[in-house]
Amino acid sequence: MYQIIQKSIGGIPLLEIVQEELKDQPIPTVLFYHGWTSHKESVLVHGYELAKRGIRAILPEAYMHGERFDPNHSLNDNTIFWQVVFHNLQEVQMIRDHYLEQNLSDPDRFGISGLSMGGITTSAMLTQFDWIHSAAVLMGNTNPYAFSKWLLHSNWYSGNENIDGLLSQKVKDQLTAVSLSDQPEKINGRPVYFWHGTQDELVPFEQTEQFIQQIKDESYAENISFTIGSGHGHKVPYDISASMAEFFKKSFNL
Repeated sequence: MYQIIQKSIGGIPLLEIVQEELKDQPIPTVLFYHGWTSHKESVLVHGYELAKRGIRAILPEAYMHGERFDPNHSLNDNTIFWQVVFHNLQEVQMIRDHYLEQNLSDPDRFGISGLSMGGITTSAMLTQFDWIHSAAVLMGNTNPYAFSKWLLHSNWYSGNENIDGLLSQKVKDQLTAVSLSDQPEKINGRPVYFWHGTQDELVPFEQTEQFIQQIKDESYAENISFTIGSGHGHKVPYDISASMAEFFKKSFNL
Protein backbone atom coordinates (compact mmCIF):
# COMPACT_ATOMS: atom_id res chain seq x y z
CA MET A 1 0.00 0.00 0.00
CA TYR A 2 1.09 3.53 -0.74
CA GLN A 3 0.22 6.81 0.89
CA ILE A 4 -0.15 10.16 -0.85
CA ILE A 5 0.26 12.77 1.84
CA GLN A 6 -0.57 16.45 1.35
CA LYS A 7 1.72 18.79 3.25
CA SER A 8 2.72 22.43 3.43
CA ILE A 9 6.25 23.28 4.50
CA GLY A 10 7.00 26.95 5.01
CA GLY A 11 4.01 27.83 2.84
CA ILE A 12 5.09 25.45 0.05
CA PRO A 13 2.40 22.87 -0.80
CA LEU A 14 3.73 19.44 -1.70
CA LEU A 15 2.71 15.84 -2.16
CA GLU A 16 4.62 13.02 -0.52
CA ILE A 17 4.34 9.47 -1.84
CA VAL A 18 5.67 6.62 0.25
CA GLN A 19 5.06 2.97 1.03
CA GLU A 20 2.85 2.80 4.11
CA GLU A 21 5.18 0.51 6.01
CA LEU A 22 8.10 2.91 5.39
CA LYS A 23 6.37 6.22 6.04
CA ASP A 24 7.86 6.76 9.52
CA GLN A 25 11.37 5.58 8.70
CA PRO A 26 14.45 7.61 7.59
CA ILE A 27 14.59 6.29 4.03
CA PRO A 28 16.21 7.48 0.77
CA THR A 29 14.36 10.49 -0.59
CA VAL A 30 13.97 12.21 -3.95
CA LEU A 31 12.48 15.63 -4.63
CA PHE A 32 10.84 15.67 -8.05
CA TYR A 33 10.06 19.04 -9.69
CA HIS A 34 7.32 19.55 -12.26
CA GLY A 35 7.49 21.60 -15.44
CA TRP A 36 6.49 25.08 -16.62
CA THR A 37 2.75 25.92 -16.38
CA SER A 38 2.15 22.52 -14.76
CA HIS A 39 1.56 21.45 -11.14
CA LYS A 40 2.67 18.87 -8.60
CA GLU A 41 -0.21 16.47 -9.38
CA SER A 42 1.00 16.17 -12.97
CA VAL A 43 4.13 14.27 -11.88
CA LEU A 44 2.44 11.76 -9.59
CA VAL A 45 3.46 8.88 -11.87
CA HIS A 46 7.13 9.70 -11.27
CA GLY A 47 6.55 9.81 -7.53
CA TYR A 48 4.73 6.49 -7.65
CA GLU A 49 7.58 4.80 -9.52
CA LEU A 50 10.03 6.08 -6.92
CA ALA A 51 7.83 4.93 -4.02
CA LYS A 52 7.50 1.46 -5.57
CA ARG A 53 11.24 1.10 -5.07
CA GLY A 54 11.29 2.06 -1.39
CA ILE A 55 12.06 5.75 -1.92
CA ARG A 56 10.20 8.66 -0.35
CA ALA A 57 9.07 10.91 -3.22
CA ILE A 58 8.42 14.59 -2.54
CA LEU A 59 6.65 16.64 -5.23
CA PRO A 60 6.80 20.39 -4.44
CA GLU A 61 4.47 22.98 -5.96
CA ALA A 62 6.58 25.54 -7.81
CA TYR A 63 6.22 29.27 -7.26
CA MET A 64 3.38 30.78 -9.35
CA HIS A 65 2.04 27.31 -10.22
CA GLY A 66 -0.87 25.17 -9.03
CA GLU A 67 -1.95 26.16 -5.53
CA ARG A 68 0.60 28.97 -5.59
CA PHE A 69 -0.75 30.59 -8.73
CA ASP A 70 -1.32 34.34 -8.45
CA PRO A 71 -3.96 35.65 -10.91
CA ASN A 72 -2.38 39.10 -10.64
CA HIS A 73 0.66 37.84 -12.50
CA SER A 74 0.92 36.21 -15.89
CA LEU A 75 3.14 33.27 -16.76
CA ASN A 76 3.45 34.91 -20.17
CA ASP A 77 5.80 37.42 -18.52
CA ASN A 78 9.21 36.35 -19.84
CA THR A 79 10.92 37.23 -16.56
CA ILE A 80 8.84 34.74 -14.54
CA PHE A 81 10.48 31.52 -15.73
CA TRP A 82 13.82 32.13 -14.05
CA GLN A 83 12.11 33.57 -10.98
CA VAL A 84 10.40 30.20 -10.58
CA VAL A 85 13.68 28.29 -10.97
CA PHE A 86 15.44 30.52 -8.44
CA HIS A 87 12.54 30.08 -6.00
CA ASN A 88 13.06 26.32 -6.29
CA LEU A 89 16.73 26.78 -5.44
CA GLN A 90 15.91 29.01 -2.46
CA GLU A 91 13.27 26.65 -1.08
CA VAL A 92 14.88 23.23 -1.44
CA GLN A 93 17.05 23.49 1.68
CA MET A 94 14.03 24.22 3.86
CA ILE A 95 12.18 21.19 2.50
CA ARG A 96 15.16 18.90 3.01
CA ASP A 97 15.79 20.23 6.52
CA HIS A 98 12.17 19.50 7.46
CA TYR A 99 12.47 15.85 6.47
CA LEU A 100 15.80 15.44 8.22
CA GLU A 101 14.49 17.08 11.40
CA GLN A 102 11.49 14.73 11.35
CA ASN A 103 13.89 11.78 10.88
CA LEU A 104 12.05 10.79 7.70
CA SER A 105 14.96 10.98 5.24
CA ASP A 106 18.41 9.47 5.04
CA PRO A 107 20.73 12.51 4.83
CA ASP A 108 23.29 10.53 2.84
CA ARG A 109 20.79 9.35 0.21
CA PHE A 110 18.89 12.44 -0.86
CA GLY A 111 18.34 12.98 -4.59
CA ILE A 112 16.86 15.58 -6.93
CA SER A 113 14.97 15.12 -10.19
CA GLY A 114 12.52 16.88 -12.45
CA LEU A 115 11.27 17.29 -15.99
CA SER A 116 11.52 20.28 -18.32
CA MET A 117 11.71 23.31 -15.97
CA GLY A 118 12.17 20.77 -13.19
CA GLY A 119 15.11 19.27 -15.09
CA ILE A 120 16.59 22.73 -15.51
CA THR A 121 16.11 23.23 -11.76
CA THR A 122 17.88 19.92 -11.08
CA SER A 123 20.91 20.88 -13.18
CA ALA A 124 21.13 24.23 -11.40
CA MET A 125 20.92 22.59 -7.97
CA LEU A 126 23.91 20.40 -8.79
CA THR A 127 26.01 23.57 -8.90
CA GLN A 128 24.83 24.70 -5.47
CA PHE A 129 24.35 21.75 -3.12
CA ASP A 130 27.02 19.19 -2.22
CA TRP A 131 24.48 17.12 -0.26
CA ILE A 132 22.77 15.94 -3.46
CA HIS A 133 23.62 12.25 -3.67
CA SER A 134 22.33 11.67 -7.21
CA ALA A 135 20.14 13.41 -9.77
CA ALA A 136 18.01 12.74 -12.83
CA VAL A 137 17.48 15.40 -15.50
CA LEU A 138 14.54 14.68 -17.80
CA MET A 139 14.42 16.89 -20.93
CA GLY A 140 16.18 19.65 -19.01
CA ASN A 141 19.05 21.98 -19.80
CA THR A 142 22.46 22.59 -18.21
CA ASN A 143 23.16 26.03 -19.72
CA PRO A 144 20.57 28.64 -18.65
CA TYR A 145 22.08 31.47 -20.69
CA ALA A 146 22.37 29.48 -23.92
CA PHE A 147 18.85 28.14 -23.39
CA SER A 148 17.50 31.67 -22.86
CA LYS A 149 19.14 32.86 -26.09
CA TRP A 150 17.67 29.89 -27.95
CA LEU A 151 14.22 30.48 -26.48
CA LEU A 152 14.14 34.19 -27.27
CA HIS A 153 15.09 33.50 -30.88
CA SER A 154 12.67 30.61 -31.26
CA ASN A 155 9.16 30.53 -32.68
CA TRP A 156 7.83 30.22 -29.12
CA TYR A 157 8.85 33.75 -28.19
CA SER A 158 6.24 36.36 -29.05
CA GLY A 159 7.34 39.25 -26.86
CA ASN A 160 8.17 42.72 -28.09
CA GLU A 161 10.99 43.37 -25.64
CA ASN A 162 14.50 44.02 -26.85
CA ILE A 163 16.26 40.66 -26.61
CA ASP A 164 19.63 42.21 -25.75
CA GLY A 165 17.92 44.04 -22.91
CA LEU A 166 16.41 40.83 -21.55
CA LEU A 167 19.82 39.15 -21.62
CA SER A 168 21.81 41.90 -19.96
CA GLN A 169 25.21 41.28 -18.36
CA LYS A 170 23.52 41.15 -14.95
CA VAL A 171 21.12 38.46 -16.15
CA LYS A 172 23.97 36.56 -17.80
CA ASP A 173 25.97 36.62 -14.55
CA GLN A 174 22.97 35.33 -12.56
CA LEU A 175 22.37 32.48 -15.00
CA THR A 176 26.04 31.58 -15.32
CA ALA A 177 26.27 31.22 -11.54
CA VAL A 178 23.88 28.24 -11.72
CA SER A 179 25.06 26.88 -15.06
CA LEU A 180 26.28 23.29 -14.90
CA SER A 181 27.79 23.75 -18.37
CA ASP A 182 30.06 26.47 -16.98
CA GLN A 183 31.10 24.47 -13.92
CA PRO A 184 30.68 20.78 -14.83
CA GLU A 185 33.34 19.75 -12.33
CA LYS A 186 30.68 20.26 -9.65
CA ILE A 187 29.18 16.96 -10.74
CA ASN A 188 32.11 15.61 -8.72
CA GLY A 189 31.55 11.95 -9.53
CA ARG A 190 27.91 11.91 -8.49
CA PRO A 191 25.50 9.66 -10.40
CA VAL A 192 23.44 11.76 -12.81
CA TYR A 193 20.92 10.37 -15.30
CA PHE A 194 19.99 12.42 -18.38
CA TRP A 195 17.12 11.73 -20.76
CA HIS A 196 16.12 13.89 -23.71
CA GLY A 197 13.99 13.38 -26.79
CA THR A 198 15.57 14.20 -30.14
CA GLN A 199 12.45 15.99 -31.40
CA ASP A 200 11.91 18.16 -28.32
CA GLU A 201 10.44 21.45 -29.56
CA LEU A 202 10.55 23.31 -26.22
CA VAL A 203 13.96 22.48 -24.72
CA PRO A 204 16.61 21.77 -27.37
CA PHE A 205 18.02 18.24 -27.42
CA GLU A 206 21.18 19.51 -29.14
CA GLN A 207 22.29 21.51 -26.10
CA THR A 208 21.99 18.47 -23.83
CA GLU A 209 23.89 16.31 -26.32
CA GLN A 210 26.60 18.96 -26.59
CA PHE A 211 27.02 19.01 -22.81
CA ILE A 212 27.30 15.24 -22.60
CA GLN A 213 29.95 15.23 -25.35
CA GLN A 214 31.78 18.00 -23.49
CA ILE A 215 32.10 16.02 -20.25
CA LYS A 216 32.01 12.35 -21.26
CA ASP A 217 35.76 11.72 -20.88
CA GLU A 218 36.21 13.65 -17.64
CA SER A 219 36.80 11.79 -14.38
CA TYR A 220 34.15 13.81 -12.55
CA ALA A 221 31.57 12.52 -15.04
CA GLU A 222 32.34 8.82 -14.68
CA ASN A 223 28.88 8.15 -13.23
CA ILE A 224 26.92 10.07 -15.87
CA SER A 225 24.40 8.23 -18.06
CA PHE A 226 22.60 9.63 -21.11
CA THR A 227 19.54 8.03 -22.68
CA ILE A 228 18.42 9.41 -26.04
CA GLY A 229 14.71 9.39 -26.83
CA SER A 230 14.88 8.92 -30.59
CA GLY A 231 11.90 10.63 -32.18
CA HIS A 232 10.42 11.76 -28.86
CA GLY A 233 9.15 15.29 -28.34
CA HIS A 234 8.59 17.25 -25.14
CA LYS A 235 6.98 14.48 -23.11
CA VAL A 236 8.49 11.86 -20.82
CA PRO A 237 7.36 8.33 -21.73
CA TYR A 238 6.23 6.01 -18.94
CA ASP A 239 9.15 3.65 -19.43
CA ILE A 240 11.53 6.54 -18.78
CA SER A 241 9.72 7.30 -15.52
CA ALA A 242 10.44 3.71 -14.53
CA SER A 243 14.06 3.96 -15.74
CA MET A 244 14.55 7.13 -13.70
CA ALA A 245 13.28 5.37 -10.58
CA GLU A 246 15.49 2.34 -11.27
CA PHE A 247 18.46 4.69 -11.59
CA PHE A 248 17.82 6.06 -8.09
CA LYS A 249 17.23 2.57 -6.68
CA LYS A 250 20.64 1.50 -8.00
CA SER A 251 22.44 4.69 -6.92
CA PHE A 252 20.97 4.33 -3.39
CA ASN A 253 21.98 0.63 -3.26
CA LEU A 254 18.42 -0.50 -2.53
